[in-house]
Formats: sequence, C-alpha cells, structure tokens
Amino acid sequence: MSESAKRQDQPERRRADRTALRLGATIREANRSRVDARLIDISTHGCRVEAISHASPDAWLWLSIDGLETQYCRVVWRRDEFVGLEFETPLAEAVLDQLLQGEQQLPEAEIRELRDIAVRTHRLAAAQPDSDIQLLAELSNRCAVEAVIESLRLSESGQAGSGESKPS
Repeated sequence: MSESAKRQDQPERRRADRTALRLGATIREANRSRVDARLIDISTHGCRVEAISHASPDAWLWLSIDGLETQYCRVVWRRDEFVGLEFETPLAEAVLDQLLQGEQQLPEAEIRELRDIAVRTHRLAAAQPDSDIQLLAELSNRCAVEAVIESLRLSESGQAGSGESKPS
C-alpha cells in the first residue's frame, strides 16, 4: 500500500485545526545545541517544523519562537527534515491569534512561480554532476515547501480560486 493511501485510511488525530505559516524558530534537545528550524504550521496543540534534527519520536525538546514563550514539546513523528511536535501545555487561542497576526500571505501568482522554480530546479538537478545536485535539490525543496505553505494559507482563507490545481 502506498504511503498516501495509508494516510488516507487513518483517522485524523489532530485535536485542533492547523494554520500554515512561516516563522523562524530553534529547537533544542537535552544535552544538545540549538538547531535552526522553521514553523510550517501550528495549532493550539502542536506544530510541524522543518529542521535538521535527529530527534526520534517520543523524544522531548524545547521549541523557541519569537513572540512566544519557549514550549516544551514531544516529537510525535519525523519524516526527512520535518518533525511533528505536540506541546506539553496547549497554547491559549489568544496566544495563537497574536502569533499569527503578523503573518502575510503570498498572492496566487507568486505561489505558481514558486512551484515553477521547484519543478525547473528539480529537472536541472537530474542533469547535473553530483557536486551540484545537492544545491539544486535544496532550492527545489525550499520552493516546493513555500508553495505548499502558501497554498494551504490561501485555501484556509477562502481565497483559492476554483481553477487552481492542488499542490503536488
């Protein structure tokens, strides 16, 4: 069974709606140095971050975000450079609203441009020597992640046009 089919068969386990965003943060595991991270989405009960971390599921760590008190979190899942975190103490709605207040959305044209850049750099990476592949793959990944985040934000706000394709 494919990974996406497995996820479709599983019931939704989230206790609160997520909001897509893009905020800088750091995470720190016990007895380790801080690691730069980026919040991809957040809810009152947890968040998804992009970070190079070796934290395994059920590990506990500290998440620091500007404008928010440091949160003690449990790693719920990890896939590649993404980590799902559950807050030990859920955030108050007012705290989450305050955190999200300054977030701006990209227009649909910029989201399409990010997707195009991701596709082009992926094609270029396939045709490059090994030394250049990593750089192009990172650029492709960044653009694809940004496009997905912004598409989620548009769909949450009801601004997504009916003709827009789903992110891949």
